[in-house]
Formats: sequence, C-alpha cells, structure tokens
Amino acid sequence: MSENYDAILIVSFGGPEGPDDVMPFLENVLRGKNVPRERMLEVAEHYQHFGGVSPINQQCRELISALENELAEQGPHLPIYWGNRNWSPMLADTMRQMKVDGIQRALAFMTSAFSSYSGCRQYREDIIRAQSEVGDGAPQIHKLRVFYNHPGYIEPMRERVRAALGQVPPERHATTQIVYTAHSIPNAMAAGCDYEKQLHEACRLVSEAFPDLSWRLVYQSRSGPPTQPWLEPDICDYLRDLHTSGEITDVVVAPIGFISDHLEVLFDLDTEAQTLCDEIGLNMVRSATVGNHPRFIQMIRELICERTDSAPKACLGQYGPNHDVCPEDCCLSGRPAAPSHGAARTG
Repeated sequence: MSENYDAILIVSFGGPEGPDDVMPFLENVLRGKNVPRERMLEVAEHYQHFGGVSPINQQCRELISALENELAEQGPHLPIYWGNRNWSPMLADTMRQMKVDGIQRALAFMTSAFSSYSGCRQYREDIIRAQSEVGDGAPQIHKLRVFYNHPGYIEPMRERVRAALGQVPPERHATTQIVYTAHSIPNAMAAGCDYEKQLHEACRLVSEAFPDLSWRLVYQSRSGPPTQPWLEPDICDYLRDLHTSGEITDVVVAPIGFISDHLEVLFDLDTEAQTLCDEIGLNMVRSATVGNHPRFIQMIRELICERTDSAPKACLGQYGPNHDVCPEDCCLSGRPAAPSHGAARTG
C-alpha cells in the first residue's frame, strides 16, 4: 500500500575527514565494544595512511547529488537529508534540522545491502536514539528494505566484475577465480540474521554472468579479540591457500559487501591483500564497488517508489524481496541481554 512521505534520509556509517578526527571517530565506533586499545591504534594508523581522511563521507555526498538529480528528473520530488552513526553529520543533528523544516515522515536508505546487526538493527536503534534526543516532534522514520538481490545492485556488480576481469589476459581466464569479500562479523551475530545467506545469494547471482569462472566468498576487516569466533576465511589467509594450491593464477577481488570504496576497501584490499599477492606472485585485480553507478541510483528511486507509489518490488534469485518492516527478532546482536527496541516502528 502506498504511503505519504515528505523526505528521504540517507543513513550511513560516517568517517573522519582529517587527522584530528581519527581518534574521536574511532572512540565513537568502538564505544561499548570489547576491542583492545591496541587494535584501535592499529586501525587509526590505517587512516593515517590516507591523511586521516575516510572517503565514505565524500562518497555519500556524491550519492546524494546523484539521487537528487534522479528524483528531480523522475520523481518523487522529495528533499534528501543525511545523518551518520559515528561522525558529522550526526543523525540526531540531522533529525533536529528535519524537525525545524517541518518534516514529519521520512523514508530511510541505509548504505548497507545486507541484513546484519550493524547493517540493519543497529541503524534502527540509532534512529530511535536520535528521535529520543530530538524529543516531541521528531520525524517518523521508515526504513527501506535491504537490496542484496535487487537487479539494481546485482547488475552494476556484474559490470564492475566484468571490467576487472577485462584486465586479466583471456588465455588465463581458465585459471582465474572471483573472490568476493564482505566485512566479517562475530559468529554469534551471524547466527541471528541472514547475512551469510544473503551474501552467498548475491555472489551466486553476480557469478551467473560468469559461468566459466569459479568463485568463493571470503571475509575481511575483523576487529574483535582473537578468542571470539568471526566469519572466515579471512581474505589474506584464503589468498595464501589459493596460491599454495597452484591451481589459480589470477584473482578478481570483488568487495560485494560494500557499496562504496571506503577505507576498509582501500586498506584491507588495495593495500594489505595487494601487497600479499605481489609477494606470493598471485595476480590480483580489484573490482570497483557499485558506488554511484546510474543503475544503482535508479534502484534507490525504485525502492522509494515501492513505498510511495506501490511500485512492483524487483528482485532476482530464490528468496524474493526482503521485508519492509523488520520483525522483533530481526538482526540480533548476538550479545547477551541485547536491548529490544521493537515497539517503536522504524520500518
């Protein structure tokens, strides 16, 4: 059923935009988490490799600009706001401005294609917390569905992988493998969501365009203590094993779990994984993320129109479109006695 909305809210992770931002940003990210300080300092050094600047905020600005043009041309004609979890513009500040502007109901697009605590439920908790900070008159926020199997995500990913594969000599395609990557999460968290299932399905859908190539899903960027099990294999461990097998000469590394080339892609893949491949003699080509591909921007509009105009819900594969309104047990954190916010609707 179509509903009336008066704004779009882009909700993202946020990132530092200068050296002085790095430690305060990481303290925001890691507050309340069991991450050793040594690990935080290690990650801070990753940011300093890039001048203390994460590209994620600029990528959000570019996405918003592209979506503004798409909505101006095709409708619906709705203003776009932007709020982050961990760095300016902070979500509560954005919602205060929305209240001042008279926004009452908004649709939220989270910059995560997959269902997990950090990519779904935690954003909904962020919204509820921000609404509480704003108080009476805070806008209602309804979340757009995850889009891991939407053709507007799969088709651009196929195009990105195809472009990367074009950098491998055709005579070596028979010994080339597509290695998809996603952010690792704790096993306990994975048990409470469809993250792994959705990732495998998205990889399968992209790989339908490359029937002669083998593929494997691996993980990157784990940050928890060594004693806590996280999703594996780690990409660098897998690349070593792949080289040892002697069966593969080239890998196309496709960060399917990320919609943009932010710092964890630039460091963990373009720096660490690439350095490893150079050392062991395995040719690595990294495919781009969907970024601001025109089909991806069109997809965001289609997701909006599902809610505003009852447009058909496009999807590929075997699982159908994901739910609009998250159930009570959606994307649990895996932590004992995790707080429940199911009573407030964030859609």
